[in-house]
Formats: sequence, structure tokens, C-alpha cells
Amino acid sequence: MSAKAHLLIIDDDQNTLASLARAFRLAGYEATVADNVSRALSLVAERRFDLILSDVVMPGKDGLALLEELRALGIASPVVMISGQATVEMAVRATRLGAADFLEKPLSTEKLLVTVENALRLARLEHENRQLRERLGRHQIVWSSRAMAQLIEQIDRVAAGETRVTILGESGTGKELVARTIHEKSPRHAGPFVTLNCAAVPAELIESELFGHEKGAFTGAAGRRVGKFEQADGGTLFLDEIGDMPLAMQAKLLRVLEEGEIERVGGDRPIPVDVRVLAATHRDLERMVREGAFRQDLFHRIYVFPLRLPPLRERRDEIPALVAHFARQVAEQNGWKPRSFSPAAIAELQRYSWPGNVRELRNAVERLLLVSSGEEEVAAEQVRAALPALDDAGVAVGASLGFGPLAARVESYERAAIEAELRRQNFHITNTAKALGLERSHLYKKCQQLGIHLDALRRQES
Repeated sequence: MSAKAHLLIIDDDQNTLASLARAFRLAGYEATVADNVSRALSLVAERRFDLILSDVVMPGKDGLALLEELRALGIASPVVMISGQATVEMAVRATRLGAADFLEKPLSTEKLLVTVENALRLARLEHENRQLRERLGRHQIVWSSRAMAQLIEQIDRVAAGETRVTILGESGTGKELVARTIHEKSPRHAGPFVTLNCAAVPAELIESELFGHEKGAFTGAAGRRVGKFEQADGGTLFLDEIGDMPLAMQAKLLRVLEEGEIERVGGDRPIPVDVRVLAATHRDLERMVREGAFRQDLFHRIYVFPLRLPPLRERRDEIPALVAHFARQVAEQNGWKPRSFSPAAIAELQRYSWPGNVRELRNAVERLLLVSSGEEEVAAEQVRAALPALDDAGVAVGASLGFGPLAARVESYERAAIEAELRRQNFHITNTAKALGLERSHLYKKCQQLGIHLDALRRQES
């Protein structure tokens, strides 16, 4: 890491800046210099530095003021302070403000390099520890079924290389979790994992979000902004709901995937980026290509290896393991006493169709732990009171619309209604189509559009 680390050096003396920059560059570091705190803060706003080396006594804002502003901005880069007028009080205050070390002038080049290397190593270890805690906590795939075992095998296979992957699945099935798992198992795991939900960004802003912009590029662009691609350099960029990306933006994304470089909005030079792009969507991209709503050339670029996440209703046998995992997770996060769910409560949870999938289940577990506080375990009657009323097929009566845009709610209701009727008719397609007032061919087409897999439903019921 040290050979590639980028340092920011701040000192009001030009000779000191020149000699320090030269020493660090000879040692294999990148070095950027600033002769005052205001200039340093503008540089920090433009890009991330692996370490900051700053004098304490300077005209205007001093090094201690710099520490305060860095902390207010949430900048986590380690800071080493240097001073020729050091006092014990100054060193103590700098340490309390977050300085990694405090050195006195005149500086020994050898001691300075060792100090910087140690600070970088400590920062790297702290970053790795944070990632490890995240992997052991929030970002964990819980599974027990054969279908999910096959998915894990596919994840392991594609994670090892640079294959472009598109993750398919309904809202709430865990597409971002799968993307993060691919990143963590890949050779890029030490690099950043950056996400962008294409459906959540207005069409006029998505280019700036992805590629960044220069100061004055458009109204409101008060300063330079680094986009998601630059943030993800050396790591992975996860584009969630890529099916919602505007067509004009799809063309620009295709160019980046082909050429490996971006250009900020308002910029005049290409910037090379080394990023693995993972995509996800709940939409039928193949149908969108046929209808002209998604570019065919981009589709072929990103759809090299599709991974399909089954909805929770197709793997209800995993609900007990998921409930136990979420119950532990919620209890730890809130400092609650660990509690279990009774077998009857689990059975009630397995009856429900879960239109919001694993995300909805996790929220339900937290809600149930809240309403049952003070009891040893969550009971079946509490589950029945917390969930929408169910019909005999496990479909929520009058409450299968889920959440989100109208189209998503309609899809959720259609899916639940068709699956319920299939079960009532014992998967007899002709009788199901007749009961729903559909042509047999139309029912097949609907099942395909909604991601209803008849074989998986039959296996689930057997």
C-alpha cells in the first residue's frame, strides 16, 4: 500500500514543502502540497488522501484548526502533525483532536518515513477490521436450500475473475448483498465497494453522480465533485436497478465499459478508471431490449453471467434460519435480550407470501421483537396480529400490494393472486387460466413476466 499511498503535505514554508515532497516521492509515495489550510481543505474536498502531514503554526488557520475541520467533515485519513515550536499542551490537544502522531522539527527523514509507514499500516488495519465486522454482521447470506446452495456456488465461480454479472430478482431479495459478497470474494476485495441506485437518481443528475463534475459545469455546481466511477477505482461499482437508467445515459455507460475511462461533466480530459461493474434489476431486461427500452449493445455488455435470486415465497424452508439470524442481529444492534420464535410462530411466518421478500421479513422480525418485549419467545398470535390477514393459500387478503411505485404494487398483487390460484387448482394450468379469466398462453406469458417458476412452486408444495 505504501508504494501507492497519496500524501498531502501542508506547510507555509516553500523550502520545507519542496524537500518533504521530494523525499516522499523518492520513497515511492505520491505527494501533493499546500501552503495554507484553506488550500488544503479544498484539495481534501476534491479527492481522498491516504495520509495528511501538516505543520502546526501557520498564518491564518493553523494545524489544530485543520484537525477540527477535518473531524467536522468526517475525513478519516490519518494526520501526522509537525512543529518547530512544539509544547506538551499543543501535542496533547492535537492528539485529542485525532492526530495520529506529533513530530518536532528539525525532521529526520528516516524517522519521518517510519512514522508515515506506521500510520498508514494502522489505518489499513482499522479499515480491514471495519470490513471484517461488517462481513460478520450485516453482510451475510443466510441459506439452507439447494437452490441457494447452487447460487452460492455460482457466486464463488464468478467472484474469482472479472466477469460482468447481472443480478436478477424482485425488490427485497438481497441483490446488493449478493453484489457485496462477489466483491468481498474477488481479488478486488481490498478496494472500495460503491453503490448507485439508478432508480433513485433524477435523470438529469445521474451523469454527474456516475462521472462527477467540474466547478461551474452547471447551475449549482459550486465545486468539483468526484463521481461513483472514480470513487470505485480499483474496486467494484454496483449499479442497482439498471433497468431504470435513461437510454441517453445507457449510451455513455456503454462507452465507459468499452474504453475504461470517464469524463467529468464540464471536464475536458478523459480519466482512466479500473472498475468492475456489477448490475442488478427487478425488470425483464430481455423484454425491455425487444421493446426498445434498453440498449441491446449495453445488454450484451452487462448480461454475461446472470444470477437469479429466488423470491422468499419460493424458499420458505429457509425462513426459520433467516428469522433466527435477524433476531440475533436486531437484538445485538439494539442491546436487547436475545429471544426466539415459537415453532407455531415460525409456521405462521412460513404461511405468508412475503411480497417484500427478505427485507420485509427482517422488518417484521424487528417489529415482532418490539411488540413482544418482556416475553421469552414470540408467539403465533403475535405474528397473526402483526401480519396482514391471510387466506387459505397464504396470500394477504387485500394487502398484497407491497410498497413502492404503482407498477411494482400491481406486479406484486398479480404475482400473489396467480400463485394462490395455481395452488388452489393443484397447478392445473388450464383450470387456473379459466379461474382467472385468461387464455392458457396468456397465463404462461404472465408467469414468465412476473418471474413465477412453476416447477419451483410445485417442488415447494410437494
